[in-house]
Amino acid sequence: MRIQTWVKQQPKIGLVILAYVAFVALGMPDGLLGVAWPSIRNSFSIPLDAIGMLLAAAMTGYMTSSFLSGPVITRIGVGRVLAASCAMTGVALIGYTLVPEWWMMVLLGVVAGLGAGAIDAGLNTYVAAHFSEGLMQWLHASWGIGITLGPIIMTMALAIEDSWHMGYRIVGGFQLALAACFVLTLSMWNHDEKSVESEAPKKLTDYKTPMGETLRQPQVWISILLFFMYVGGEAALGTWVYTLLTESRGVDPTMAGFWAGSYWGTFTIGRVVAGLFAKRVGINLLVTGGLTGAILGAALLIWNPSEAVNLLAVALIGFSIAPIFPAMMSGTSTRVGDHFAANTIGMQMAATGLGTALIPGLMGVFARQVSLEVIPVMLLAVYAGLFGLYMLAVRFGRKA
Repeated sequence: MRIQTWVKQQPKIGLVILAYVAFVALGMPDGLLGVAWPSIRNSFSIPLDAIGMLLAAAMTGYMTSSFLSGPVITRIGVGRVLAASCAMTGVALIGYTLVPEWWMMVLLGVVAGLGAGAIDAGLNTYVAAHFSEGLMQWLHASWGIGITLGPIIMTMALAIEDSWHMGYRIVGGFQLALAACFVLTLSMWNHDEKSVESEAPKKLTDYKTPMGETLRQPQVWISILLFFMYVGGEAALGTWVYTLLTESRGVDPTMAGFWAGSYWGTFTIGRVVAGLFAKRVGINLLVTGGLTGAILGAALLIWNPSEAVNLLAVALIGFSIAPIFPAMMSGTSTRVGDHFAANTIGMQMAATGLGTALIPGLMGVFARQVSLEVIPVMLLAVYAGLFGLYMLAVRFGRKA
């Protein structure tokens, strides 16, 4: 009996491994651009702030595909969506290295964003529908591994080939290989989806709820706002902590770089640890406990009695917020109801793109007008507001 059960589980185990590899691949391009940007600027003879054009193009594609992912997945299946999306991303990344003009690279940024958004939303929807909270935590920890590998790959490419092209070609080739893996495993994804149709209860991907009906649900908008605020806060500290420490608090640049790196380091560790205890602890405690730690860390960053406390604050925030995103993703159906979950997950992912751009940008505007010291104050406000909004979402979820 145990052997039969193990054999039946093999397709699902294979899909989980493939999903983890896909999230590693999803994080890689995010880590390439920062290291490659000086070389890209020289290649196209463009100004420093031209990076905003590429980021805006990628965000547009990401938000579009994420928003529409729910209806698309229910119509053609998650396996086909993932295969096509990985192929789009791989073609776009390799295309970066082949185009002669900057505007062409910006256009390809839209294609890369479309692919990344669909991969992100597709995998989140599938894992939320079929697997546990712990596996969701580890799925997002895989993204942390990918964003860590990206700079290493680009640094090695620049050191060996003295060219940013090789870094993008390596990661683009990896995406194309991953697309081939999704094509070869289509029957596994389809088998899983078809087998669910004859079972009760239905999975999230089985509901074909119209998008208009989903948009009329107040709990859906609250859930979308949760992800907008959370990812905005996550990106804000990653964007501004180095500048805050060096330009406002006089921390040595090397030491500040180490502390900024500790943010993503403890962030990844936090997700790995959360995966071990997610089922036992529960989604609500992961979110509320994480936000409590983040509020405490932000308060320590405002207090700023010593450099050591700054390090503790940054590391504490990174570790504390780590389980929040995957926990909230796993709890989507609880907050909004099963009928609206698949559509909502796609819209939540679209909101993350908007939050990543707007909240750090808004903090930058206030920092320029007031002082960089306004950054940790605004960060505290974001986490406190997020805590209150999550409590409201839980209340709506009980009614739903």
